[in-house]
Amino acid sequence: MYRLALFASGSGTNIQNICEYFENHSLIQPVVVFSDRKEAYALTRAKNLGVKSVYFNYHSTTPDIMIKMLKENKITHIVLAGFLRLVQNEIVKLFNDKIINIHPSLLPKFGGKGFYGEMVHRSVIESNETESGITIHLVNEKYDEGRILFQKSISVMDDDVGSLSSKIHDLEYKYYPQIIEKYLLNQL
Repeated sequence: MYRLALFASGSGTNIQNICEYFENHSLIQPVVVFSDRKEAYALTRAKNLGVKSVYFNYHSTTPDIMIKMLKENKITHIVLAGFLRLVQNEIVKLFNDKIINIHPSLLPKFGGKGFYGEMVHRSVIESNETESGITIHLVNEKYDEGRILFQKSISVMDDDVGSLSSKIHDLEYKYYPQIIEKYLLNQL
């Protein structure tokens, strides 16, 4: 059984989508949602779905404490879904090739520290890009630089930030759970 820890900083729509996708899966189970923000709606979504939810203070929770919590929950893989922090090096090393993230652009473009959500979409539009999309990748010690598992592009036409954001979210909801499943089951 693959046991997932999901990390989020915001509303948690991807968290909900992932939990619902794997709800009755025979091999993959979302076990706990961690958030670095007390007010993150992702924690409420987790509770509503019957998934354990845990707030942690990013600045005062040492890697040892986080690793202990992951081990207590028998976590095999970590999935980032709107988690805006850099995963601590000790955790990246312990979960080598077992941390998956999604980014709302076609990396390596518009990635790195500070590039998330509307900031990414605004940058894509202001740079007159003709396409954008999603990148699902493994996590290493640097923001958005891990090995790419999957990319899906869409055309950027007369989009504004809101319409592009909506299109990107649709891609995330469709592909993220599928790619997590394929990666864990060695089908990528």
